[in-house]
Amino acid sequence: MIIKNKAVVSDDWTILRLSENETPELVTVPAGKIIVPLKVWQAQRATLQNRAELGVWLASNERPEELKGEVEKFDVIAVDFPKFADGRGYSIAYNLRARLGYVGELRAIGDVLRDQMFYMQRVGFNAFAPRPDKNIHDALKGLTDFSETYQTSLDQKLPLFRRVKRDAIATAGSINE
Repeated sequence: MIIKNKAVVSDDWTILRLSENETPELVTVPAGKIIVPLKVWQAQRATLQNRAELGVWLASNERPEELKGEVEKFDVIAVDFPKFADGRGYSIAYNLRARLGYVGELRAIGDVLRDQMFYMQRVGFNAFAPRPDKNIHDALKGLTDFSETYQTSLDQKLPLFRRVKRDAIATAGSINE
């Protein structure tokens, strides 16, 4: 199960993770809906590029620009969060959406916790695979932890002070009273 577009849904994708003795060039990519590491995509592009149901995932130390001109090939792009405190995935997601124009499913994988999800959606994530030891329905509530945002991001182009009209006379009057 994953969270996608603010709903808990079944996950029909498999994430391929390499074991220590596997290399990107030689790993066998199974049939079906599969999300491969960026390094596997780069090493096996000629073989994989004709597959209809293929996704790619980026590690937190990889650059989204490595997919420039190719993002439209993928139904899903995932970003791995190796640990809660590693925030590089936020920048990767933002750049995939804002600079590379990716419009498909953008999924957060790895050490994904409820506390992060509201902020993850602000930079473009629309799918989340919370840690297996956490309650997915509780994690879903994390997307609505806050009713208003102050700063701009992909989900809100104007800061709060530009969105709220204040009556200057009423405000000045209350200060003088």
